[in-house]
Parts: sequence; structure tokens; C-alpha cells
Amino acid sequence: MVASTHWLASATGMSVLEGGGNAFDAAVAAGFVLQVAEPHLNGPAGEVPILLWDESTQKASVVCGQGVAPGSATIDHVTGLGVEIMPGTGLLAATVPGAFGGWMLMLERWGTWSLAQVLEPAIHYAEYGVPVLDRISATIETVEQLFTDDWPTSAATWLPGGNAPAPGSRLTNPVLAATYRRIVAEAAGGTREAQIAAARDAWYQGFVAEAIAEFSTTTAWRDSSGEVRGGLLTGDDLASWSATVEEPLTFDYHGHTVCKTGPWGQGPVFLQQLALLSGYDLTAMGHLSADYVHTVIECAKLAFADREAWYGDAADVPMRDLLDDAYNAERRGLVGMEASFDLRPGAPGGRKPRLPDYPDAGLPGARGVGEPTVGSDGRVRGDTCHVDVVDRHGNMVSATPSGGWLQSSPAIPSLGFCLGTRAQMFWLQEGLPNSLRPGIRPRTTLSPSFALRDGRPWLAFGTPGGDQQDQWSVNFFLALVHGGGLNLQEAIDAPMFHSEHVPSSFYPRASRPGVLQIEDRVDPGVVAELRRRGHEVEPQDSWSLGRLSAVSRDAAFLRAAANPRGAQGYAAGR
Repeated sequence: MVASTHWLASATGMSVLEGGGNAFDAAVAAGFVLQVAEPHLNGPAGEVPILLWDESTQKASVVCGQGVAPGSATIDHVTGLGVEIMPGTGLLAATVPGAFGGWMLMLERWGTWSLAQVLEPAIHYAEYGVPVLDRISATIETVEQLFTDDWPTSAATWLPGGNAPAPGSRLTNPVLAATYRRIVAEAAGGTREAQIAAARDAWYQGFVAEAIAEFSTTTAWRDSSGEVRGGLLTGDDLASWSATVEEPLTFDYHGHTVCKTGPWGQGPVFLQQLALLSGYDLTAMGHLSADYVHTVIECAKLAFADREAWYGDAADVPMRDLLDDAYNAERRGLVGMEASFDLRPGAPGGRKPRLPDYPDAGLPGARGVGEPTVGSDGRVRGDTCHVDVVDRHGNMVSATPSGGWLQSSPAIPSLGFCLGTRAQMFWLQEGLPNSLRPGIRPRTTLSPSFALRDGRPWLAFGTPGGDQQDQWSVNFFLALVHGGGLNLQEAIDAPMFHSEHVPSSFYPRASRPGVLQIEDRVDPGVVAELRRRGHEVEPQDSWSLGRLSAVSRDAAFLRAAANPRGAQGYAAGR
């Protein structure tokens, strides 16, 4: 089974499985196709966190394909450039591109296919083209003037004939195809593992690294602050980084063990929500009742407030205390019958929380900022990509590739892609877990999910959506557990909701205290009751929130489901 946010990626993954590859081969091939099929949502110089289950070792693992801040990226250095908040676009916010290393590590350690085999579909689609989604066309149209006026290398890449491509037209990227074809050629010969190692060297020490470093350090471009700046990323930064394998963080909830990344991502906030919700009888409340939605939202506010105060790529993040029963029982006492408008981090283990100094509203909001798509009105819309796979052996993968969006920074003309801007998530304030420091990972929103049921691998799932990822994913998971027997597709199709209470992880860090967005398919009486409790409810169009996909396995069947919203997600299997 394969489920993803784009039908071409799902079809690619299925072709790998039908050709004898395993789940890890299929996920890698699908991941590279997503770079071509959804270039406004992810790119070659982005990042990818991966959760996987290896049936042969009966073990869940995290592959961290998240790059780090450059060696010269100190707060003093950046603020000395006149920067108060890291820009959302341009070269200054680039981190080491981690996606390539993450995919290669999984392929090398768990896969069976060769480098050439997994890259062939992406090379084909980059060379011959993919159909332009409405959202690709709208995104490029929104940043068309920026490309034309300030980023001519991006104009050459993404404005065929000088204009944004029309929906339904064919979009090619022959330069990217040539880049991947050269990597395959330079890595040819030797064992499968030797080829993968050679490809990694070509990316992080060879011609790709050289082009990235030269572009970053010798050119300057206008960013979202309106200033013209160069970047900090060097060849040494790329050469000294490698993807890693880590143990997942877990939490047990109603017979299920949920696995997430460490607090260098926002994944543990999913676990914190479960820890809080474990003290309520959501089944008795009724799925999507006013009590249910109110309780889930208020617990999300508390968990995300802890994310703001405690998460980052730091050794002293108090995760054990944040998931402690006594801590969550105390936090649960803050959930009342009325909506909270306060940001209330806790004091795990008696530690005193410290929140960042959030910027004032009204910072420059130039075209193309943030995470990562742009609406027709110029506002940012949170989105990313996702792919889930389960194979005939029982191996499972959940991966959320993102970053390096076509609107992130100017395209590198010799490579056919641009650098990412994930460093926008760092704080330029000393002493915070997510303060900018050389060589550390930004605390991202990327959050693949994995769950065991009664100790056996059961579910791989996830969604795009920036800060909403660990709200929409929680909604889906709770629907399966408390929704009265909903299947995967029904749980994805169920009306979605989320809070916009907590400050955004993306430039310019806006927040909307008390705002609750919910699809208008819910009972109007539920909306009225939520408003009576003080929530600033904003009903959204039907089928507009959430981008989930999922695969599952049990003793009898493999299953898959994908999001119908936007008419591009797809699930397939046999």
C-alpha cells in the first residue's frame, strides 16, 4: 500500500513495490518524485524526517534528514547584519540540505534497490514534465513579479515563456534532471552501497556542494525583509553534516503506542496532547461534539505552549517531565469550560518556562514568505508533502519531506533547485532551546507519525500543514480511537478543526489567540455552543482543512487512505 499527497508519487511507490522493491525503496522513489510533482511544497534542498518500522528487527526508528545551521550562523553575526527576525525567504535562512542525506541513509540501510532505480522516475518526470496543479500555478503567479524583478534565475526555471504556467499545462525541469543524472553517473560502479555512498559524496562534497557554496557565499538577493543579502552556507558546512538514525519518543494511549521524532521537531507535542487527553472520556463525549472539540482544542493550546517554551535541538529538553502523569494531571486543571486566550507553558520538574519575545505585528510580509505555499491574496498557506508505505513483508514508512520550496530563495542555475529557508524557525534571542546556534537543527513543524497497537505495528500516517500538522494528525488518530469504528478513509474524511492560538513557527510569527477554525460540515449547534464558550470560531469551507494520508496493517489486511481535499492525494494497493 502507498498513500501520499500526489497521485504520481503514490503511483511511483506502487510501481516499486510491484517491481520487487520494499517499502523503503518505494518511499525513497516516491519522495524524489514529490520534489518534481509538488515543487511549491518541497524541493531537493529541503529536509525530511522519517519514521519507519523494520520487520526483520521488529524495531521502529527515526531517520533525521534535517540539516543544521551553518558554522558562522551565530546570533551576533546575524543581528550584526541588521536582522531582528530571520527572513522567511532568501539565502540567509538556509540550513544544510538534509533531504538527500536522509533518503540516501534509509535506502542504504534498509532498501534493496540501486540509486539509479530509485531516481529514474524523478529524472523522467523532471525531463518530460508533470501536469501543473492549480496550486502550483497560483503559487508561481503570486511570486511572478518577485522572480521577474529580483530573482531572474527563478524566473528562468519557473516561468516558461516568461509567464506562470497555466493549470493543466506541462512543467519540466531539465536542469534538475541533468543534476540527478550526473549524480547517478558519478556514482556508477561498485556495490549498491558504494554507489549510494558516492552519490552522497557528490551531493555533500562534490559538484552539488560546490555549486551551493559558491551561490550562497558569492551572490546576494532580496529577501522577505526587503533587503539584499547573501548566505552563510559553505562547503565545509555540507561536508561535515550527515543524516542520523535515532530512537523515537513514544507515549501509550488506549492500547496504542504512538512514535514521534525528538523535540528538534514539533512531534512530541502530539504525545503531550495525548498525555493531557488521557484524563478525559472522549468516547463518552461523542466524536465532534462541542465537549469533544472544546477539550481537544484546549489541551492543544497547553501542549503547544510547552512546545514554544521547551522544544529545540538541545540536550536539556525535559521530555520525561513533560509527559509525566503528575505534570499532565496538574496541567489538566487549567482546562475549564471557557476558551482560554492565554499562552500558558508549564513548569516541568519545577523549571521556570521562558517564552520568546514575539515580534510586533506588521513586520514586512513580502511575497513568497513562510511555510510554504502562498495564496492568491499573498498570504501564506501552511502545507508540505507526505508519503506512507507498507509492503508485503510488513515494513512501514511515514515521511514528511518539505522545504526548498520554489519560492524559498533564488534557483541555483546550474542545479535546477533553490536552497531552503528552515533557519527562519530559529529565534535570534539568547538562551532559548530554539535559539540560533551553529551546527544545530531548527525546531521544525515536520511531523511524521507511527503507531503500534497492542505492541504490533499498526499505522503510519501524517499530513502537511505547518503548525497544524500535530493538530490534524491528532484529530485523525482520535477519530480512529474514539470515533465509533471509523475506518481510515472515514477518519480522514471527517470534518477537521484546529486552533490558531499559538504563534506561528514561520515568519513573521503571527498568532490569533482564541481562534478556532472548523470545517462547516459540523453540526451548526456545535459551532454555536463553541462560540458560547468563548471560542472565536471561523467556519471554513467544506473539505478545506487537513491533508492526511495513512497506511495500516493488521493480521488480516493492509489498508490505505488519502485525502480527497484538493483532488491530488491518492492511495493505492494490491
